[in-house]
Amino acid sequence: MTHRYALAAELLGWWAALMVLWLMFISTVDPLEVLVGAAAALFAAAAACGARRAVKHR
Repeated sequence: MTHRYALAAELLGWWAALMVLWLMFISTVDPLEVLVGAAAALFAAAAACGARRAVKHR
């Protein structure tokens, strides 16, 4: 159970950091940009978590 919380916390941390970066780099903040940024950040966060775990188990 602790493993799931750690994974969720890691994913949330990556997502939050990437979302902040997205919001800093766009010129206008409208709902569609926020939605696209949230989706892209979630995808990238999942990839980052997967990559870190793959390297950890080498």
